[in-house]
Amino acid sequence: MARIFPFRPYRYSPEAGRLEDLLTQPYDKITPEMQARYLELSPYNLVRIELGPRFAGDDEGNNVYTRAAAHLREWIERGVLVREPEPALFACSQEFDLPEGGGRFVRRGFIGLGALEDYEAGVVFRHEQTLAAPKQDRMELLEHTRAVCGPIFMLYPDPEGRVEAELEQTFAQPALAEVQDEYGVVHRLWRVAAPERIAAIQELMREKRLLIADGHHRYETALAFLRRHPDLPGADKALMTFVNLYSPGLKILATHRLVGGLEGFDAERLLQRLREGFRVREMGSADRLRAVWSERAWEKARIGVKAAGLAPIFLLEAERGERLALEILHQDILEGLLGITESAVREEKYIRYVRGLEAAVGAVERGEAQVAFLLEPVAIEDVARVAFSGGVMPQKSTDFYPKLLSGMTIYVLGD
Repeated sequence: MARIFPFRPYRYSPEAGRLEDLLTQPYDKITPEMQARYLELSPYNLVRIELGPRFAGDDEGNNVYTRAAAHLREWIERGVLVREPEPALFACSQEFDLPEGGGRFVRRGFIGLGALEDYEAGVVFRHEQTLAAPKQDRMELLEHTRAVCGPIFMLYPDPEGRVEAELEQTFAQPALAEVQDEYGVVHRLWRVAAPERIAAIQELMREKRLLIADGHHRYETALAFLRRHPDLPGADKALMTFVNLYSPGLKILATHRLVGGLEGFDAERLLQRLREGFRVREMGSADRLRAVWSERAWEKARIGVKAAGLAPIFLLEAERGERLALEILHQDILEGLLGITESAVREEKYIRYVRGLEAAVGAVERGEAQVAFLLEPVAIEDVARVAFSGGVMPQKSTDFYPKLLSGMTIYVLGD
């Protein structure tokens, strides 16, 4: 049973400046270059809270986490952040083009608080494993600020679209806030404050199972924080954005694998061994590979290969059975043929990840990788099947696009 709650978030006031200068991508997508740009945009840019700069002289009393907490307090005191007057849910949308083309899309959902549930309860499901270091970082930030600025991206199954139907009138109204991010994505926000509308959405969501699309580390951090502070008001809930699993605007991009640093790597030898387990075809170009992928073949695992010293791009094909193409890549090729163990993958010892087919191929051609494994986007049906059956997928299996901005609504615990 998914329990959803309205809340009174803090939001940037008009006096803070343009939202384009204030909001950020999720903390784990902020590169050093992005951080520097965000810091230049505004003294109130959210990066100072979400992923502030670290300095050589930092100590226990003055560090990235204490400064984040100080910024939050100061901005609330100054009226840079203002609390909503009444509890509400917030309808939201992202209008976007896919990075590699394919048309204009709109993804719709709503923001609210969701009750924290242990995975064993069968309400919230994950599809990825988590790492200790990111959770420790988010825990320190949560302990100091007692605030959450970036929502967990949750999916719920609603093939009839009944929840979205409750929001249809809201989406037809002028937006409460609108901002275009650095990738050209237009994010919009609407307030849903009518008690009867909130109650209807809560009732419809009550029967849903929830699947974490993005935010596994933040979700597990919130669970751990609740165990530390069981009596803190609001600690039993987390900031979440809810999107229908069957939304036509729900898009997953492929994340290609670059492999390098392997001693004695021999591309010809690898190709010979791949022919023992796969049908291997030459592709004339990346566009040809895309054309093959455009004709869906769910029963097959289809993996592109671009290896140093070999001119063609190759396509591997095999019957996948119950396994994902990603599982076949990681189990049969990365570990079985190249000796890259699961622990090495977690540590990113020989492997890097890149979005974009040309970027992956170009990395090999420039000598930045020994081999690139090129992947089709994972189908959302496969993500749901694995997650709802209690399984997990390999690291970096999914790249839901676009990401949710941090700072549209800010949840302060105990307030």
